[in-house]
Amino acid sequence: MILRLAIVGRPNVGKSTLFNRLAGKRLAIVDDTPGVTRDWREAEGYLLDQPLTLIDTAGLEDSTDGSIESRMRAQTDEAIARADVILFLIDGRAGLTPLDEHFAGVLRKSKKPVLLGVNKSENEKAVQSTIAEAYALGFGDPVMLSAAHGDGLHDLYQALEPYFPEEANDNEEDTSSASILSDAQIDALEGDLDFELTAEEDDPEKPIKVAIVGRPNAGKSTLLNALIEDNRVMVGPEAGLTRDAIAVDWSYEGRNFKLVDTAGLRKKARMQGAIEKMSVEDTMRAIRLAQIVIFMVDANVMMEKQDLQIADHILNEGRVMVIAVNKWDEIKNKKEALEELQYKLDTGMAQVRGVPVVPISALHGRHLGKLMDTALRTYETWNARVATGKLNRWLTGMEQKNPAPLVSGKPNRLKYIAQINTRPPTFVLWISQPKELPANYKRYITNGLRESFGLMGIPIRLLVRTSKNPYEKTK
Repeated sequence: MILRLAIVGRPNVGKSTLFNRLAGKRLAIVDDTPGVTRDWREAEGYLLDQPLTLIDTAGLEDSTDGSIESRMRAQTDEAIARADVILFLIDGRAGLTPLDEHFAGVLRKSKKPVLLGVNKSENEKAVQSTIAEAYALGFGDPVMLSAAHGDGLHDLYQALEPYFPEEANDNEEDTSSASILSDAQIDALEGDLDFELTAEEDDPEKPIKVAIVGRPNAGKSTLLNALIEDNRVMVGPEAGLTRDAIAVDWSYEGRNFKLVDTAGLRKKARMQGAIEKMSVEDTMRAIRLAQIVIFMVDANVMMEKQDLQIADHILNEGRVMVIAVNKWDEIKNKKEALEELQYKLDTGMAQVRGVPVVPISALHGRHLGKLMDTALRTYETWNARVATGKLNRWLTGMEQKNPAPLVSGKPNRLKYIAQINTRPPTFVLWISQPKELPANYKRYITNGLRESFGLMGIPIRLLVRTSKNPYEKTK
């Protein structure tokens, strides 16, 4: 069992900075603007030698009118309910405020252990008056902290020590993505066509990482809530509600998933301020770390230029992509809409044929099972391996059917091919003169691999190499 610590306080007291400090990496977006964090988020971290489950929360707001601030407050209340201990942060420079006193009373009603942290205490003399006032809140000795500089963590450890479980399990780092072999490793494989793949295979015990991405207001947060059947993240008609990438553990059909809700992506020219830029960077990072990307598009304005650019980025990262056409219940002529969508995919994403498309309604929970079943089938294809012998028999037929263009009147022979990686399937083609092989012939080989071995709808990587000449003189 690991202690669950919720970090709460009014806006801009340094909650996310401390969260990142204890997590050991930048997970939450940090900015001087109050109210940057909106949804609560969870991560594993350490305080000295003790593992913690950290919960970062939105700034406490005294609002219950259905506004964004009110929905942020509801998210924080949910986080408090899930915590074992609450760390209530106040700003040592600003002093104790009436809002701090108000929420101290709210936290006392939660019946959870509450520790008081006075953040931004780099200069002890400057915060002495705040320390004196803090005793009036009734939470015992305040802990002086500087989240930005890492000061006071030993004191925080001592304050939390009575609540640490007797035994805590070490958190193991998840390394689920398989790397491509280096040039040196590829060279070492030449002449041995029956080598075993070194790429990591799919481990059914590890959760599949699924990033939900798309333009603002496409319904990403609504989809996550619908899948887990809980109001885990904020939703509403306002575009750009989600800022941080929020990860949630979930299981479907006996398989564990880590769903990641992300901020909406839009054109750089339309980005407003540093916060949105950091949100987009968070989304890009979620795509890189994901195995499956559910790309949400609005059925009313689907696959416009910005959508195609997002899709192209996902495929270039080598991820599994499933297009979820949301708000499908609002479309009257569904047949015509599907035909238009297919035309846009055929013309705008010709490099990857057969990308799966699933019309859904996240708001009404329609076809969500079909969406996940499609994602799992495509994920299996992404993990596919093709025997080397079968590949080379296939390559012989491809060359006989359409030989590579001549180079200075001589044949540019295709020697052999082997799969060196999965996730995505990665192949190396050894050829006499790789630099002279035109791009359209590479597409011919790639499309042939996709059609002949059932690799439709996923990205394929094709590397072209030449065998070393043992008689070539070297300096």
